[in-house]
Amino acid sequence: MSLSRRNLLLGGAFLAGLAGFATLRNSAVASAAEGEFPFELTETEWRKRLTDAQFHVLRNHGTEPAFTSPLNDEKRAGTFVCAGCAQPLFDSATKYDSGTGWPSFYTSIEGAIGTSVDTSWFSTRTEVHCSNCGGHQGHVFEDGPQPTGLRYCINGAALAFVSA
Repeated sequence: MSLSRRNLLLGGAFLAGLAGFATLRNSAVASAAEGEFPFELTETEWRKRLTDAQFHVLRNHGTEPAFTSPLNDEKRAGTFVCAGCAQPLFDSATKYDSGTGWPSFYTSIEGAIGTSVDTSWFSTRTEVHCSNCGGHQGHVFEDGPQPTGLRYCINGAALAFVSA
């Protein structure tokens, strides 16, 4: 098999594109939310405090696979809190089945959630994070039920549930 100049250039352009994509993906969303938060730990302290899955989601903006969190099926009365710092984020009365495979809520507890623009994966979305520790929770979309029309699509690994 001979390597033509054209194939070499195409291959190089493809590899450069992949490298650019990886750079864009990694720079588009920083580790947890940027800025200062009331509750802060070092990376070492976060790693000791969280499971690997929680660290991946909360501190590295990861996404758990759909339909894997037991909290997706949680129906009891109570409060969903940040798995990183235990700040109350969502009341169970605002949870609904969106069919997406992630716990979904139509509103958050006032002041509990911060937002930022997420431009990863060649799209623009509204990222939501805990206002106390900056931990990534998920995203909010404008396709939810009334009364807000919002769908807070949240990673179960980013949450803990406290029954009423």
